[in-house]
Amino acid sequence: MIALVIPVAMALFSLGALMNLYRLVIGPDLTDRILALDTLMINTIALIVLADIWMGIGFLFEAALLIALMGFVSTVAMSKYLLRGDVIE
Repeated sequence: MIALVIPVAMALFSLGALMNLYRLVIGPDLTDRILALDTLMINTIALIVLADIWMGIGFLFEAALLIALMGFVSTVAMSKYLLRGDVIE
């Protein structure tokens, strides 16, 4: 059963990532682009975790954790830059 569900979930997350990529490129405002980038990171993390479960490797979880950390830090940095005009005070 899981051999059927994981490829379907990966296809749906890939479709979501393509929609986020479209919003990132076309987004009417800078805040929309920041949110699209954050959501794209979440979809990428989900794809990496699903690929790791599907292949049974076991070491891609650390890569997903590092990407999650970098995604969070970049979202916070871009939001602070948008609000204050400077990242570091």
